[in-house]
Amino acid sequence: QVQLGESGGGLVQAGGSLRLSCAASGRTLSSYVMGWFRQAPGKEREFVASITWNGGNTLYADSVKGRFTISRDNAKNTVYLQMNSLKPEDTAVYYCKPVVRGTVPADVGSWGQGTQVTVSS
Repeated sequence: QVQLGESGGGLVQAGGSLRLSCAASGRTLSSYVMGWFRQAPGKEREFVASITWNGGNTLYADSVKGRFTISRDNAKNTVYLQMNSLKPEDTAVYYCKPVVRGTVPADVGSWGQGTQVTVSS
């Protein structure tokens, strides 16, 4: 059973950058398409970005396209989310999980604790 742990969140001013990490244990991530999701207070969890097993294809939500970059290091069993030009509306708890059909969380393992990103205006 894969276990996921997100880190790298924090408080940043609008226009700033953060790099999130998602480390896995219990099973290699290399066979999964991996995704990042986020959940803002009072809102449903939404898709942010995904990346295929070899990093050859990526997919982004329109709201983050051009500002966020997803990447992975299978040797380190880790997936990253580089977030630039952050906006207050990016404030949320960010999670990673395997995905299916590009944007749908897979029924693999359970959600981690997430990492809080807060962007001040």
